[in-house]
Amino acid sequence: MEDQILAWFSQFVYQPYVVYGAILGFMTICAFGIPIPEEVVIVSAGLVGHMALNPDVYPPPYPGAPSVEPYTLAAVALFSVIATDYLIFSLGKFFGKKIMQSQRFKKYFTEDKTQKIMDWAKKYGFWAPSVFRFIPGVRFPGHLMCGALGVPAWAFLLTDGMAAVVSVPTQVLLVSFYGEAILVYMKKFKFYLFIAIAIILAVYLAKRFLFKKKTLQAP
Repeated sequence: MEDQILAWFSQFVYQPYVVYGAILGFMTICAFGIPIPEEVVIVSAGLVGHMALNPDVYPPPYPGAPSVEPYTLAAVALFSVIATDYLIFSLGKFFGKKIMQSQRFKKYFTEDKTQKIMDWAKKYGFWAPSVFRFIPGVRFPGHLMCGALGVPAWAFLLTDGMAAVVSVPTQVLLVSFYGEAILVYMKKFKFYLFIAIAIILAVYLAKRFLFKKKTLQAP
């Protein structure tokens, strides 16, 4: 699948608006839980940007042909990710209970898995959207749950946006400028980023727990 998506994108290096529209389309599909990894779309977008920056290796069909632009690719990818995440959140806010009770939802997400995601959403509270962004397979139900549980829209956009800003445009730009050579280092970067987020969440939850404990012990 990765090779097929990249091969499809690479056909349109010199048709930028096709690429920008495709990023939005693929990100929407990813957000709804279709098994196309968001990571593949982001890396493919970056590699197409790399091709555009090296016309000597990947020549245009004619002199002066318009090509994709790395910074525009990064901006479109970031917008697509946040917009589709917010779409899922909004569906959860207005139709969450109805969607989660539907047979199609139950077919893909068992009661145990749904309950676990709900527990995570309650546990992490403000930080739940950013947590779900980095856990494969729970982005759709997680963001849906955030909406259904009444997470404020501003909080969702803030935390989800922060996570997206850190991970999405950086990957697109790094791959655009350095090509496949950077992919190994990006995997290490994401590993350390996940550890950093886990530490921040642990500190936040510890402070929250201690605050509640002091409140209960106060006369």
